Amino acid sequence: MHYIYLHGFASSPNSAKARNISDRFTQIHTKLKIPDLNAGDFSQLTITRQITQVAAEFNNDSTPVTLIGSSLGGLTAAHLGQQNLQVQRLVLLAPAFGFLSHWLPKLGDEEVQRWQQEKYIMVYHYGEKRLIPLSYDFVIDAAQYQEKLLQRPISTLILHGKNDEVIPIEASRDFARSRPWVQLIELDSDHALGNVMEEIWQAIHLFCQLP
Repeated sequence: MHYIYLHGFASSPNSAKARNISDRFTQIHTKLKIPDLNAGDFSQLTITRQITQVAAEFNNDSTPVTLIGSSLGGLTAAHLGQQNLQVQRLVLLAPAFGFLSHWLPKLGDEEVQRWQQEKYIMVYHYGEKRLIPLSYDFVIDAAQYQEKLLQRPISTLILHGKNDEVIPIEASRDFARSRPWVQLIELDSDHALGNVMEEIWQAIHLFCQLP
């Protein structure tokens, strides 16, 4: 089994969650790949690019893959699982289901229209700790990745904070409700899940049957 961790939007392999989970995999002598989904060009980020990049990490020998995805990385992991039979298991941390429907209203109609007209908007990148322009192509591309398309019965664990201020927990509840192969664990936390990393690790360890 190969394990790959997908970080969130405007984040990096050096995020607190990525480092925490990576350290725990190291402690049990199990390899965890963490690709940099910014790919050196955050401005041209799309979900399609992330899917293509991560799929290229899979071995050609059909070794099964477990994807652990955080936020937008979780959404990307879910669509990878739908498209690629090599993906045998998903662990989704506050997955960004309905991402555009939650994010665009916070920007406001005028800001979104300006983004569409000017082609770029400045986004704070937590990994780089600075504002970086993001192409409107991100929105056009993201619109095609609908949750209703995710129907492959793939063993899935979702961990989501009940006080998530970015992606409301209802998004994961709705997703799990119609998919009996999905297990949802609700945590007393927010989108960052920083205060429940021990609980998250115990759940991952059990779900993935790690050593």
